[in-house]
Amino acid sequence: MTTLLDAPANEDLDAPEVAAARWRRVVISGTVLTVLVLVVSILAVMIGQTAISAREVIDILLTGGDDRIKQVVVTEVRLPRMLVGLLAGAGLGVSGVMLQDALGNPLAEPTLLGVSAGGALAVAVIIVFAVPIPVGTLPFFALLGGLVAGAIILGATRLTTDPIRMILIGAALGAFFSALITTVIVLADPNNLRRLTRFLIGSIIGRDWQHVRIMLPWVAVGMPIAMLFGRVLNLLQLGDELAEGLGLNVVRARTAIFLVAIAINAAVISVCGPVGFVALIAPHLARGLLGSTDSRQVLPIAALFGAALVISADLLAREVLRPAELPVGVFTTLVGAPIALYVLRRLRMGQAVG
Repeated sequence: MTTLLDAPANEDLDAPEVAAARWRRVVISGTVLTVLVLVVSILAVMIGQTAISAREVIDILLTGGDDRIKQVVVTEVRLPRMLVGLLAGAGLGVSGVMLQDALGNPLAEPTLLGVSAGGALAVAVIIVFAVPIPVGTLPFFALLGGLVAGAIILGATRLTTDPIRMILIGAALGAFFSALITTVIVLADPNNLRRLTRFLIGSIIGRDWQHVRIMLPWVAVGMPIAMLFGRVLNLLQLGDELAEGLGLNVVRARTAIFLVAIAINAAVISVCGPVGFVALIAPHLARGLLGSTDSRQVLPIAALFGAALVISADLLAREVLRPAELPVGVFTTLVGAPIALYVLRRLRMGQAVG
């Protein structure tokens, strides 16, 4: 698996023929992953307690179909749930690349940095105390909570650039927010506890078109902005001193990148809760597939990997203990935690050699 520890940071240094070969690999990989996402998405609409064939799904989407029950299942239950998963996964994949490259830390992701816990705390308070706010404003409150954590992490970058220490700071920050969330749970109405528990693990159960509308503007605007930061992220991978020597205002650039990454993550948290480790896994899978750390190439591939991961995890969450459904965050954590340990081990080995 290629990580920030292995591959060259700036692909602009490659010979033209090498660079062209890398971009061909991006196109081929993107095409294959797009097909994979489409296949998994169709399966997500077909599979469930009411089995629906691919032909029936297409008929329902094009003409409405003849079976009213299946029509409702497809258009009002499974399709919006699948779209929420797709948006969440793509957004998390992109935010993970931005945080990892901006900090030069292969373990950086919203959960491990405490950013997700900050956003989750804000939304948990609203859920538990039934704060009368428009549903569409939830991402703003999650953004506020995430920005508090993000500001602390940005401040910490001036004290240390050691990736392990940075994660320890994030872990301490996450523990602090988790303690506040526990306090909120103690004060919660028992009727809200089940909903709150699912939210805190990360879930897309019961998500509908309203949730799609909440997430879509944030992800649709945030992801193209993230792509525009590709060259800046490449410069940040070279190290702060070299990036500044090349004319980049590192503090301003890193702050802007954090704002975009946390905004995308806030939209995901407001609808799905903190879906753990997707933002960690997707960037590493993308770098491993491409054999490159060029952020311009990694960002779109990580988005596709993230979408495939969340939709696949949700399929497993639905089917493993049917008719009971598990939160999608259970499966992303089961896959992501060992990968985090692997990357941490690589970091420690690299420091020992250094």
